[in-house]
Amino acid sequence: VRLQASGGGLVQAGGFLRLSCVASEHIFSSYAMGWFRQAPGKEREFVAAISWSGVTTYYSDPVKGRFTISRDNAKNTVYLQMNSLKYEDTAVYFCAADRGLGYLHDTHKAEFWGQGTQVTVSS
Repeated sequence: VRLQASGGGLVQAGGFLRLSCVASEHIFSSYAMGWFRQAPGKEREFVAAISWSGVTTYYSDPVKGRFTISRDNAKNTVYLQMNSLKYEDTAVYFCAADRGLGYLHDTHKAEFWGQGTQVTVSS
């Protein structure tokens, strides 16, 4: 499975972006998906995750209420809608896929990782 993330860019604080991650194979629909981010000089951190059905979602505290994760299994795509962006949201964002939502959320590990997409929020 290859994951291709896109949608990053430069935005002013308070603005919004929508990230997309397209999976290369049809098995996408049976995998939980997640978004992680890594800022310069910091460790990778969990952002959000969604079950294969889309029913269950998890968010980290810093993004809760501002970011929304969703998926379209017919398009093999997971999205991250990011609203009310803050300077501290600046990071490279990665999408990931794993069979277990709990594993993805609890361990911050995944079977497959996409390449990152840069999000830069200017203050």
